[in-house]
This record gives sequence, C-alpha cells and structure tokens, in this order.
Amino acid sequence: MNPWFKEPWPWIVMAPPAAAVLAGIATFWIAASGADGLVAEDYYRQGLGINKVIAREERARTLGLAARVEMGAGRIRVRLEGAAPEALFVHLAHRTRAGYDQRLRLARAAGAYEAEMAPLAPGGWRLSVEDPQGSWRIVREAP
Repeated sequence: MNPWFKEPWPWIVMAPPAAAVLAGIATFWIAASGADGLVAEDYYRQGLGINKVIAREERARTLGLAARVEMGAGRIRVRLEGAAPEALFVHLAHRTRAGYDQRLRLARAAGAYEAEMAPLAPGGWRLSVEDPQGSWRIVREAP
C-alpha cells in the first residue's frame, strides 16, 4: 500500500480549500496595497461647498463664456471666448484615481492659453477651466 501523499484523492480533496486560502490572501493583498481613490477625505466639506461650485458654473453661462480645448503632444491649449484674463487654471481630474489629477496654469499666447502637461493615464477625465480669481468655471469631459 502507498503512503497517503502518493494517493490522488487526498490532494483532490485538499485542493479547493487550499485554493480558497490563496485567493483570500491575494484579495487581502490587493485591497491593502492600494488606496481607494473614489472616497475623498473631506467628503462632508466638499458636499457643503457644492452650491458654490454650481454658482461658478452658472456664472460662466451668464457671462457667455465658451472654451475650446485641444490636447496633444504634451501640451494643452484653450481658446476662450467671452473673456480674456491674464491666465487660466485647468484642472484635469481622473474619474477614479485622484492621484493622477493635474492642475495647470495656462499663460496667454497668440490668442489662446497654453501650457505643458504630463501624459494622461488611461481612463475618463473631467476638465475644469477657471479664471485666477475663481469667479467662474467651465466643466466638460476631456477630449
């Protein structure tokens, strides 16, 4: 008679529980190694400030502001209609990972506003264009 470890049936019986233990360890490692970028640390304060944000977007509509955004080759260019501040601020926000977000200051150059930017990670992006004083804001999905 063979010893137990040379028989196939003990291994067949032990394989599913062993696989479950390994899957549990892998799941724990995945959960512990990455931060959850979907939940903001100060979510309550951000929720209270949503009315101010909506008012800034409404102000841009009232002023008749429009922005055409062009991105490529490590640069971003914004053509603004309806106002001409000295500079613009652009916030590129990744839909799920706040660590990828970029905030850029665009200087006026030849009828548009331009700046260099880092390459964008894959995924959906939200783009906000605003004046330096923060009195208005234009929001759209990044092209």
